[in-house]
Amino acid sequence: MLQQVNPYLPSWEYIPDGEPYVFDGRVYVYGSHDRFNGHVYCLNDYVCWSAPVDDLSDWRYEGVIYKKTDDPLNLDGSMCLYAPDVTVGPDGRYYLFYCLDKVPIVSVAVCDTPAGKYQFYGYVHHLDGTPLGEREGDQPQFDPAVLTEGEQTYLYTGFCAKGDKSRLGAMVTVLGPDMLTIIQEPIIVAPSEPYAAGSGYEGHEFFEAPSIRKRGSTYYLIYSSILMHELCYATSDSPTEGFTYQGVIVSNCDMYIDSYKPANKPMFYGGNNHGSIVEISGEWYIFYHRHTNGTNFSRQGCLEKISFTEDGQIPQVEMTSCGSIETPLIGRGEYPAYLACNLFCDEESIYTDFTGAWMNNQFPKITQDGKDGDREIGYIANMKESATAGFKYFSCQGITKISIKVRGYCRGHFEVKTAWNGEVLGTIPVDFTNVWTEYFAAINVPDGIQALYFTYRGSGSASLASFTLGG
Repeated sequence: MLQQVNPYLPSWEYIPDGEPYVFDGRVYVYGSHDRFNGHVYCLNDYVCWSAPVDDLSDWRYEGVIYKKTDDPLNLDGSMCLYAPDVTVGPDGRYYLFYCLDKVPIVSVAVCDTPAGKYQFYGYVHHLDGTPLGEREGDQPQFDPAVLTEGEQTYLYTGFCAKGDKSRLGAMVTVLGPDMLTIIQEPIIVAPSEPYAAGSGYEGHEFFEAPSIRKRGSTYYLIYSSILMHELCYATSDSPTEGFTYQGVIVSNCDMYIDSYKPANKPMFYGGNNHGSIVEISGEWYIFYHRHTNGTNFSRQGCLEKISFTEDGQIPQVEMTSCGSIETPLIGRGEYPAYLACNLFCDEESIYTDFTGAWMNNQFPKITQDGKDGDREIGYIANMKESATAGFKYFSCQGITKISIKVRGYCRGHFEVKTAWNGEVLGTIPVDFTNVWTEYFAAINVPDGIQALYFTYRGSGSASLASFTLGG
């Protein structure tokens, strides 16, 4: 039986910056495309995945929808395709907006279907034909997000590093029905860090990754703040002005969540974040990404169910292995270790790849064997003393035995708990092995909705492939 899990795509697929949309009864996700073991962001061509709205476990690969060499400025493929977005134009066609990584302009491609082969269409430009981003006084363009209403399309862009006074903030530009020509010049809608005093955005100023959605009569501007690991949002009753900061929707290291741990304790190795919200069969979700392989350059898409308060606010949600505590995983059978939504050790780090400990291979990481594109199931590597992998949530009933598959030069045991700092329910001894070896122990897990944590205690470094719950 297939179940909804995080990451929602196969463990060998690396699609960050997810922009989800529902078209004709299917959810389509558009994002950039990282490479496993890549040395920079977004090395691969754009691909698309989709799922029926009534089954978010049944994702279908739609294939390559646009190649980096399809842009006339990038015929040699020397530039990467950064985070895109898609909108349906007034003519009913699908328009793909994107930026290449070395030029400050917005490119557009078009297709008759949501996930067919997109064809290059043109560059967003001023009335005189000058590409937006190249006219004197223009802000450089980055991370386009688009929303079409009637004959007009609202284009949101921006990249604003902390302390950079040359970047003013997220901007919106209004395009005409041809999807390329500017009919209203850029307007700043969310401030950058140097210009945020008194704005309400202080501490969560705009950094990158704007995304725009509309719910009822309210516009939701989702973005990544200067802290990077969080997706924040602001709301307005207008698409071009009046956006008020509201809060954090999700953090890819679970900062601020205090329901199961201290608010300031990171529970995963975070990094930049990018995503958006979408309504699917009457329920709303936030799509975001996590970091794997101990770097910033192999990111994977995740999703969580969200809710709205009566006044339209979105309470922050925690990272899970299942997308929502309302749909826990079945507390029986084998689960791959790459589903871990918590991964940490005694030495804490909010960010992936930002400390010397990463260079010294001190932290556990989700990785895979083989090369990019190989359909190798992911696993957790480098689990040294205190390394902990957490999985949430399971509907447990009558679990009396747990087995794990481990390999590596390790000697010690894995503690099993239902909370990161909870009582040890039992231990599973492990030993040196260069092949995946199954170990088990009689361990009783309390009935009910439970999290499961596996903490390594011992010498050497263990890799964890999976665990099996039985009775």
